[in-house]
This record gives sequence, structure tokens and C-alpha cells, in this order.
Amino acid sequence: MTQLDFIKQGKRVLEIERQALLDITQYLDENFNQACQLMYQCHGRVIVVGMGKSGHIGNKIAATLASTGTPSFFVHPGEASHGDLGMITRDDVVMLISNSGETSEVLNIIPVIKRIGAKIIAMTGNPRSSMANWADAHICIKVSQEACPLGLAPTASTTATLAMGDAIAVALLETRGFTADDFALSHPGGNLGKRLLLCLKDIMHSGPATPMINDKQCIKDALIEMSAKGLGMTAIVDNTGLLAGLFTDGDLRRILEQRIDIHSTLISDVMTRSCTTATADMLAAEALNIMENKRINGLIVVDDKHHPIGALNMQDLLKAGVL
Repeated sequence: MTQLDFIKQGKRVLEIERQALLDITQYLDENFNQACQLMYQCHGRVIVVGMGKSGHIGNKIAATLASTGTPSFFVHPGEASHGDLGMITRDDVVMLISNSGETSEVLNIIPVIKRIGAKIIAMTGNPRSSMANWADAHICIKVSQEACPLGLAPTASTTATLAMGDAIAVALLETRGFTADDFALSHPGGNLGKRLLLCLKDIMHSGPATPMINDKQCIKDALIEMSAKGLGMTAIVDNTGLLAGLFTDGDLRRILEQRIDIHSTLISDVMTRSCTTATADMLAAEALNIMENKRINGLIVVDDKHHPIGALNMQDLLKAGVL
């Protein structure tokens, strides 16, 4: 095959799978609603079962459900017949996945699931299959053709199944009112966890590292403090220790254009009085959003009485993996 042949075949596959996704939208009907209701009302877990390629897709669907507020895990039908059925209780909902709806390893465990009393959702490409008939709810994932030219390798059908699983998970997420904070509890690791769980108190410069001068000091003193602390800004406090304003690198550039004497001019004459602040318990991701929306490079962190207790800038968020 030439390079053009590879590209041509790749485009053909994507076109078939794109059409498969368009086709299955017709199955977002009352059956889909019934299946979602069963999972939403479930007091146990959603157990996903599938064999072969359907099993691989089922594993991903279970992982997506679990991370978006619907407790779920995958059980291999072969292992289920040898003890893993003990994981299923009457409070659970079992989602069986099979394109044909006649996968023997899956069919063999249905009588036991029925005896346990768990509800069954079948996701198949054949609404008249045994699996569909025995299920409490059936979601159709029928596609007109596989992308495989032999019509044998599961391709378009597995894509359709995966997309339908995503549709279920997100529909349940929306119905449960699942929030970013909820999502963070199941994703504490890596950059995602940092974005969702890290608070400013975990990364801010505090104590002696907080840039701060008195409002009776001169611009020169502010420059010395900014240079020493290296955050490109300094908090300005009054004689009671309350935040009176902020002075930044940007403010410095503006006053230099005005030829102001930095040795004699009080910082209170040139500082920004109404400055944006943050609290120590604020999520780092929220602080990033504030800084981006307001187009500022740093924040002063204050306590509940408006005393400066810390500071941070974009570089700190970058180092922490939030940005």
C-alpha cells in the first residue's frame, strides 16, 4: 500500500464510525431513560460485564461511571462464574454488554443475577436477542456496518458502545448535580488533582516571605522589598496592619514615565488601593481563574480581618502544576 492508500483507508474508517455515532442517537429514547433511572435509583453499585472487546469497553465505562459519581466496577463474565458473582448484591444494577446479545459467557450468569435479585441493563446491537429479552432495560447500540472490511473485527460497534456509555455517565452526572469538588475526591493524583484540590495556603509565600511595607514608607522602600521577595509586587499596610493597597511592577513602570522621585514620594500616593485579594482556603484553580480574568500576575492573601498573610504569583501556580 502507498501512503495515499493508508490515508484513504483511515478516512474510510473514521467516516463509518462517525456515521455509527449519528445512527445511535435514535436510541436515546424511553429505553435509555429507563436504564438511566435504574442506575440513578440504585442503592448499590453498577456492575459492568462484557466479554472480549465488549469487556474492554465495559471496563472503561465502569471507570467513567465511578469517576463521575456512580459507584461502579467491572466484572469479567468468566471470573464471575468462578466466584466473582459474590461481588453482586440485590441492591446492584448489572450492565451486560454484547453486540450480538448472545455471548454465552454472559448469558450463563444471567440466571444467577436474576436469583440474586439485581436489576439488569443490557446494551446490545440486537433488541430481539436473549440478553435484551431477559433484561429489565435494554439500550440498543446497533450500527449498520463495522469499519473492518471483513465485517468481523469490532470497530464501529465498540465505538458506538463507548459513546453510549459516556452518554449514560454524563446524564447521571448532570442529574446528581455532580460538581468539580466531587470530581476532585476521586482524582486526587496528578495535575488534575492539583488543579481541583490544591489551596492557596499550600503554595503561597507566607510569614517573612510575604512582601509588605508600611504606607508611610517611600517608593524606594517598596522597590527594595519587591526585589528581596521576588514576587513583582508588595502589599501596603496601614499602622494597624490592615491591607491598604498594592504596588506592582506595572505600577512602577507607570510612575517612571511620570518622572516621580522614588526617594521622597510616599508609596501611599501611587499604590493601587482597591486591589484584588484572595483567602488561604481558596482553591488554586479558583485563584488562577481570577488572575486570568482580571489579567493580573499576582494576589495578596488576607485573613478574615483583611490582614495580609501571604502572596503568590503566576509562577507559583506554574510550579505547583496548576497552570
